[in-house]
Formats: sequence, structure tokens, C-alpha cells
Amino acid sequence: MNAHSTPIAAPPIPKSLESTGLSSVMMRDILLKTMYRMSLSRISEIARTVCLPIPQTIELIDMCRMERLLEATASIAASASSEGSFQLTEAGKARAMDALSQSEYYGAMPVPLDSYAQQVKKQSIRNIQITRRQLQISMGDLVLPPNLIDDLGPAVSSGRSILMYGPPGNGKSSISNGIRAAMGDRIYVPRAVCHSGQIISVYDPIVHTMAETWEDDPNLLRQTGKRFDPRYVMCERPTVITGGELTLSMLDLTFNPVSRTYQAPLQFKATGGVFIIDDLGRQEEPPQAIVNRWIVPMEMNYDILALQSGEKFVVPFDTLVIFSTNFHPNEIFDQAALRRIFYKIKIDGPSQQDFLKIFALVAKKRGLPLDEDTIIHLITKKYPTIDNVYSNYQPIFLIDQMIAICDFEGKTRRMSPDLIDRAWKNMFVQAETIAR
Repeated sequence: MNAHSTPIAAPPIPKSLESTGLSSVMMRDILLKTMYRMSLSRISEIARTVCLPIPQTIELIDMCRMERLLEATASIAASASSEGSFQLTEAGKARAMDALSQSEYYGAMPVPLDSYAQQVKKQSIRNIQITRRQLQISMGDLVLPPNLIDDLGPAVSSGRSILMYGPPGNGKSSISNGIRAAMGDRIYVPRAVCHSGQIISVYDPIVHTMAETWEDDPNLLRQTGKRFDPRYVMCERPTVITGGELTLSMLDLTFNPVSRTYQAPLQFKATGGVFIIDDLGRQEEPPQAIVNRWIVPMEMNYDILALQSGEKFVVPFDTLVIFSTNFHPNEIFDQAALRRIFYKIKIDGPSQQDFLKIFALVAKKRGLPLDEDTIIHLITKKYPTIDNVYSNYQPIFLIDQMIAICDFEGKTRRMSPDLIDRAWKNMFVQAETIAR
């Protein structure tokens, strides 16, 4: 079910080279570099690689021919109904090499940052309205406290920041993923954007999941299938998940000094989607420093990035940021930081009743028959030793342990008080002093 009530307006196909918003010099150099690096000659191959409609690709080729940078390799003119073939002249090769010495970027034409900012508004995550049923379905088989959906619903629909906290092993990460699944619609992600003559790669197959779109016959000069600017990729709303490995430098532009190209930071790739910071408090930087980095983006809906030259520029920030931590918020944040996180939701462990529901569900999925004596032993003998504190991860852990023991000993898979005792020993480590 789509969370949007109306379809997202697609970025329009450029009707001319001028309507791309790019300078003719930038387009010319990217075309020459692409043909040189990839040994392309046919119009359809060139158009597909530089992500321009075929009429605009022909217009660009004709411009390069007038500058004697390209020449036809066949007698057929580029404007004819049959496809032409072209190659770089010696002057074209020299220009391509000079352009590559300045930047190794080639391939898809970028989208001007201002144009992308307009598209971000059209597909803003804050335009999404998620229903209770959509959120419940997206959580799958998770057994949640009855009031949790009441708290999550308004938070997700607002597109504002969320802090989820509580003891470990109770599904904070699974809930975060369920939030992303509830969105269910698609957005348009640029392959690259440009600012001040610098090109920044954005589309990342690791982060972005491409949606299926109709493709035209590449030999047709008249395109009919793809109904949006080919410099964009239609994708599911992205999800970026980071944990203890997150550093503040990951939130800056990455410059490759060898290729002289830029890669967009993680939060920019997550535009229109969800950025999950899991295990907050386990990173090298203190939690306060990490949240401080997000204050301007979360409050102002824009971020500030810097080029190698030191020039700073503004980029759109349209991302649902989810912080997830096992620490109490007062232990890791000051009140000013907490005030800037719009929703704080505590994720507690399950009640005994919910724990038993989860235990039964997991057992059914694993094909392990329930045993009343085993469950009574677990509830009356084992959990009192830990003050009857239940966690969502424990049923999966205990059941998988019992299955592993049965499989190793060549016995029919079953549960028993003895097997629970053996599994329990692996779930907790006894406190003791070890002589060294």
C-alpha cells in the first residue's frame, strides 16, 4: 500500500540542452571524457551512458562536430532516422585528456543542485501520511506494546527526528526498519549533482534500490517509455543504517584526490528517506557531538557541506533521522540537545504475556513443538533469577539454542526443562573473578 495519497511529480525530461541547467562546456567535456574512457561511438550507447534523451545527445554531438572535436565514422548524418556513429578527432582526444586531468568524472550528466532541491520538495518525506494499519503491517510479526503505534504514528508522519531508547534486545532496530517499510513509495534520486562546477556522485546501489521502469528500444530516436529525466533513477525511499562505526567525517563530502571527484555523504544519499543511527553511545565520538552535528539540519531542513577549496554551500536536508540507544537520554545528552529531537519514545521489554506470545510465534516458525512443563520451568525457575526482566531477543536465542543441542546430539527437535537450563547458561555469563 502506498503511503502517498497522490503520485510524486517526476522530474521533467529536458526538452533542450539549455533546459538541463548545465553549461555547454561541462556537457561537452563529460561527453568527450565518456566517449574516450568507454570507447563509445553509437548515438544510443552515448545517450544511455550520459543520461540524456537522444535528441539532446544529437544536439550535443553536433555542437562538438562544429568545434571539430568529433567526426562521423559513417556517411549517415546524425539527424537521419538511422543511427550514426562518431569518434573523437585528435583535437577531441586532446580536449578529453585535458578535461580528465581536471576531473576523472564521466558518465551521467549531473543535475544542478538548485534543480534537485526543487525535486526534493516535490517528494519530501514530510508529505507522507502513514496510517495506523500501514505501520502495523510494516512491523510484521513484531509483538509491540499497545501504545507504541500511538507514539510512532505521529512521529513518522511528521518526518521529524526520533529518539528510541530502552534496554538492549527489544527490537529498536527492527522497529526502525519497519518505519522505512511503512513508507512504501518511490522517489527520484539524481545520479550526480553539480555545484560551482564540481560534480558530486549521489546514486549509490548500496544505499538506493532501483525500481523497475520501462526502457525504450535504444535504437529508436523517439523515446516513449521512461517518462522522467534520465539523469535521475527511480528508487525506493532510501535507508542508511550506521552503528558504532559512525564518525563525523562520514557526514562530510568525500574527495578522491586521485580521480579529483566527490562522493556525497551518507545523509545526503539518504535524502527523502531514513537515516538510522543505531547503538548511539558506542561510537568514537560522544553522543552529544553526534547530535550537535545534526542540530542545524534537523531544525532548518538544510545541511552545509564544504568543497576542498573550503567553499561552503547549502544542500537540502529532507531525512527522517532515527537515533537508537540503550542509554537513558539524560545520561548522554544535555537538555538543549534533547529539546531538538522532536520525539522521544521508550522501547521497553515485553510483559510476561507478550514474551509468551513471542516465544510461541518463534517456536512455530522454527517448527519446535511447545511443551507446557518447559514453559512453566522457564517462567517460574529461570526468570525469577533475573528479577523477571524479559527481552524480545530471548525467545529466539533460547529456541535456537535448544534446536542446536538437539541437532548436535542427533535427537528429535523438542523443548524440555533440561534443554532450557543448558540454553540459559549461554544467554548469560556468570559473574566471577578469573585468575590471570
